[in-house]
Amino acid sequence: MTRSTRIDPSARTHVDAAIHDWLADVIGPAILNDARAYAPKKTGRLAESLRSEVQGKVLRVGSLDCNYSTYVEMGTGPHVILPRNKKALYWPGADHPVAKVNHPGTAARPYLRPALLRRRTP
Repeated sequence: MTRSTRIDPSARTHVDAAIHDWLADVIGPAILNDARAYAPKKTGRLAESLRSEVQGKVLRVGSLDCNYSTYVEMGTGPHVILPRNKKALYWPGADHPVAKVNHPGTAARPYLRPALLRRRTP
């Protein structure tokens, strides 16, 4: 004799809703709080810009309006800085205007990846 198990068709909806709630109410806030704690605090703008959102079963944590967030997380390689609107670059403390700056790059200061990879116990 063959036995079959019948699964309630609404089960998938209930499971998807439970996953969404878990991501939105438990995991998202935990990762967001850790990312804010790990973010460098030179001005605090980066940490304040971090947000979390859940769409379906996808959780996103990051910054929408802090244009340098990726550079902090990943670092930058050596690059040349050129003037955009003037003929030369100048800043307070510089001896004279310069045509370009050879920037050595910046080291990565990860804050999202450590927050994501932190072991969480129930």
